[in-house]
Amino acid sequence: MATSQDSNETSYLLPPNKEDWEGRGIPDFVYGQQELLWEGVQWPGNAPSCPDALPVPGSRFDSALCSAWRQRMDLGLFRYCLGELQTQTLPGAVGFVAQLNVERGVQRRAPQSIGSMRQAFDPKQFNFTKIRPGEVLFRLHRKPDVPGALQQEDILVMINVSPLEWGHVLLVPEPALGLPQRLLPGALRAGLEAVLLSSHPGFRVGFNSLGGLASVNHLHLHGYYLAHRLPVERAPSERLDPGGHLHLLQAVPAPGFLFYTGGPGPDLEALISRVCRATDYLTDHEIAHNLFVTRGAPPGKISPSSALTGVRVILWARKSSFGRKESEAFNVALCELAGHLSVKTSQDFGSLTEAAALALIQDCLLPPAQAEEVQAALVALAAEEP
Repeated sequence: MATSQDSNETSYLLPPNKEDWEGRGIPDFVYGQQELLWEGVQWPGNAPSCPDALPVPGSRFDSALCSAWRQRMDLGLFRYCLGELQTQTLPGAVGFVAQLNVERGVQRRAPQSIGSMRQAFDPKQFNFTKIRPGEVLFRLHRKPDVPGALQQEDILVMINVSPLEWGHVLLVPEPALGLPQRLLPGALRAGLEAVLLSSHPGFRVGFNSLGGLASVNHLHLHGYYLAHRLPVERAPSERLDPGGHLHLLQAVPAPGFLFYTGGPGPDLEALISRVCRATDYLTDHEIAHNLFVTRGAPPGKISPSSALTGVRVILWARKSSFGRKESEAFNVALCELAGHLSVKTSQDFGSLTEAAALALIQDCLLPPAQAEEVQAALVALAAEEP
């Protein structure tokens, strides 16, 4: 496991006595632009088979998150103890990574009752002001070290008590604000920068909208480690707008809208603006969506050996789905659309095929006519840029 490079650094571990947890305060993870890793993060020749094989020495972010997350697991703060998950790559052209996670399927919190994409935050429902003190790992706080750069709002990093995989955390803007589950630029920026703070190519971030299987109507993103390549990292794409800002991802489980940035500063800020304009359109038109952030290759015709030279943000518009689907092998949300399938039962895990997985995913997509309408609208938004 990676260790901190600074022995005097703030501790992100809980004190030994449980009575001291509530009064200890939330430690800050303060970072600067120089810690955002834009180059040199690639999969090794043989990708690690388990999260304990994180790169050494790893980044300061990886060390803080993983050490604090492991301690919370050892202390029993999760709904179940996550061991090494049984994993297989389904035979076929897509390259689905399927994992058996029975306990998540059984023990995760039941989704809230949602009736609209624009539903207001309800303080009476479960929300992230109601979690136990020990569930918060740290507060992400970016130093304003670039002239003219916007100050990043503070984001709490807390455990997901029903983890999907190793290091599964939630990124939550100040919970007391009571923000509904609608993507905002500051939250997306934090998600992008969390990916860039990690030296592990398998640390990904995502967002589920209301109707897109978000189970809590309180603004949050997911982050987690998966020590496997996914098809969306290097899938080819077709440019949709003359400026080359919006692409259609191809040869993956579901066609998605691809946004890409290869560097910091104005390019990153422009991507955040484009993505949030697109998600605002979808929310305002009651169209559910999922979003996935991963290191990836530039848009275009991609070869299998293409390097991960920047960050891909993939956005899927889909049919609304409210409530838990108990009878399905897996629920279709951000990770499944990216090619990572969290399977609920041993029977389904043993019998699942690529064709069956594709059928389940494609059943959640918009009808062709509506998909074309959404694509035209997002292309028109891209064309409005100065």
